[in-house]
Amino acid sequence: MYTCHAAMFDMDGTLVDSLADLADSANEVMRSFGAAEHTTEEYRYFVGNGAKKLMERALPQDLAADAATVNEALTRYKKIYRERHLLTKTKPYPGIEELLAKLKEKNIPCAVLTNKPHEAALVIADKLFPAAFCAVVGDKPNGPRKPDPTNALIIAKDMGVAPSAVAYFGDSDADMLLANNAGFVPVGVLWGFRPREELSANGAKILLNHPDDIFTEINFVGK
Repeated sequence: MYTCHAAMFDMDGTLVDSLADLADSANEVMRSFGAAEHTTEEYRYFVGNGAKKLMERALPQDLAADAATVNEALTRYKKIYRERHLLTKTKPYPGIEELLAKLKEKNIPCAVLTNKPHEAALVIADKLFPAAFCAVVGDKPNGPRKPDPTNALIIAKDMGVAPSAVAYFGDSDADMLLANNAGFVPVGVLWGFRPREELSANGAKILLNHPDDIFTEINFVGK
C-alpha cells in the first residue's frame, strides 16, 4: 500500500462528467464551419489534450491543416463553451464529493491540474466543489500542458509535499504519463472517458472502479 500526503486531480472525466457539454460546444463549432458533427462517444477520444487539440481532431482534415482555421475554431469554441455549455449538463461523478470530504477530514491538501482552459476550470471548481482545492491550474496560452510535469511539480512544492507522496487521479494516457513524469503515484479512474487498457499501458499503478476504492490502495496521512 502507498502512503500519500496530497491528492491532485484531472478534471474532465475524473472529477466531473462533462463530455456532453464538451461535445455540444464542439458540435456548434462544427456546424458554424459547415462540417459534420460527431457523436458524444467519439468525443471521448478527441478531448484530453487541450481545447486546440480538440478542434484539430474534430474538424475535417482539410480545415484542421490550416492554422488560421484552427485558431478561429478555438476562439469560437471557447466562447460557446463558456457562455452556453460550461455547466449545462456537467456534474460530479458519483462518489467524488464524498471522496473530497474524506480527504478534507484527513487534512489532505487537494489540487486540480487539467488541460481544460484555465478560466473554465476555475469556474467549475468554484461552482461544483467550493473551497475543496488549494490550487486549480488549467491550460493557459503558451503554458506547459500535460504530460509536461512543470505545473504539477510547482503545485506539489507549494503544498509542501514530496512528489512521491502525491496521488494523481486521471482518466487518460496524458494523465498517467504526467503522473509518472512528475514522480507521483499514478491513479487511473475507470469511470472516465478512456478504457482500462489505455491507463495500464501508460503507467497506471492503481486502477479504481469507484472513488471510495482508493482508501484500500493508498494510506492518506495528513502532515
